[in-house]
Amino acid sequence: MSLRLGGTQPVANGLRTDHPIPNLPFVDDSHIPVDDPHALEAVGRRPGTDMWGREDRCPDGGWVAFTTDPIRHDLAWSVRWHPEHGRSVMLYRDNDASPVHMALWGPALLFRTGGYWWDGTTWYRPTQVWDPAGGEYLRRPVPAAVTVTAADLLQAAANPKRGTVLTVEELDTEAPLQGRWLDDLALWASHREDRRPLPSCVVKLTAPELTGDQLVGATEMAEIAGVAASTLRAYLSRGEGDLPQPQATVNGRSVWARPVAEEWAEQRHSSPESVKEAVSARRAGASSVPVGVAEVWTWFAQSFFSHLWHNPERRKRWALRWRTEAAARDLAETLGWGVAANLTKIIPIEDLASTIEHAVLDELVIGQKLTRDLNDDSDVGLYGITPPVAGMLDWLIRHSPNHASHTIAEIVGEAERRLGVPRTVSADSIRTALSLDGKLDTNTRNKFLDRVLGSALSGQN
Repeated sequence: MSLRLGGTQPVANGLRTDHPIPNLPFVDDSHIPVDDPHALEAVGRRPGTDMWGREDRCPDGGWVAFTTDPIRHDLAWSVRWHPEHGRSVMLYRDNDASPVHMALWGPALLFRTGGYWWDGTTWYRPTQVWDPAGGEYLRRPVPAAVTVTAADLLQAAANPKRGTVLTVEELDTEAPLQGRWLDDLALWASHREDRRPLPSCVVKLTAPELTGDQLVGATEMAEIAGVAASTLRAYLSRGEGDLPQPQATVNGRSVWARPVAEEWAEQRHSSPESVKEAVSARRAGASSVPVGVAEVWTWFAQSFFSHLWHNPERRKRWALRWRTEAAARDLAETLGWGVAANLTKIIPIEDLASTIEHAVLDELVIGQKLTRDLNDDSDVGLYGITPPVAGMLDWLIRHSPNHASHTIAEIVGEAERRLGVPRTVSADSIRTALSLDGKLDTNTRNKFLDRVLGSALSGQN
């Protein structure tokens, strides 16, 4: 279940929302049914049109639904209802309706400030860091977060007579907000009658990490993540790099909360690309490849060169103009890469990874049994893993680091769920076994394991 909104942005509040989004206009939503998820979905379920709709029940007893607006098919209404906390009615671009629906289909009741989300009790940072062992994104509460309600904001002077409520036809999604939003909020409040009390209508949050001195621009965010500033700007312009939404825009420039920037860097550190880079080598004239693949490439290249160049009988068959050492070596390199690049045709990597996972888990079971047989009640720091099993895990890391990363995360997660083995114990068992029986040098091994195990351990209970 996703808790990420990606780059989607709402364009307006529905007039019947309980939780207005700051600095967005209010649009009359009386032409859609916001109280009945089935009826809301049915608005968009019109065969032969470009409209669409969907509704789903949420684990918290609420529901989430969306529909293309029946008047403007470029827009869609999204409604999230909770039995205790009321409803959010939001207007999005129609193409964004589905990802918004999935992001709200779970604990998140609303999103604010570039992806910060609220579950009815606690505010959390934008979800970025994946816990591979737990199989979900980590939820990190915001320290000292304070919820700001409509009642809090309306203590300031606001005049509903100067406020504006638009029709959906009048909404210009590209135009800046006209007038003063507090006046719009006051007008919204005047339409509420006997609906949810204003002190229970959530508008936004404040927190120490969202103050001005904790916001960083693109240059500082790039430094935190260890990438060039030009690279980050390219990510921004092209929508790449899985960048989190900015928390604010200052003088036309995006800024992020420092903890959000640090968590983006943390996720990049354990990404498949980063994991692969930790166990890769570069050959002259070739891109970086896993060290095991480079070893296979080199071995076959040398073997082919020997066959093609050092065998006199075979060498005679070459045309005179190609009978040079450089030409033979070039062909040997080509043949060698042909083998290395097709490693999965030699070794069934996925089957091997699954076998290694079960072998390591079995080693942990044996270690638990030995501990019980010895009546050892002391805290176990690690369990032994036999050299053949450790050697195969090392082989997988050297030849297919991404498969190895997934396998190690599965081992740590399954050991915790099925065997009750703490994540730290599984991690230390794997580290020790690889240091004793693996072929990777110490720096490369530690670099890889720090990236793989860092996410798994950060999600432990």
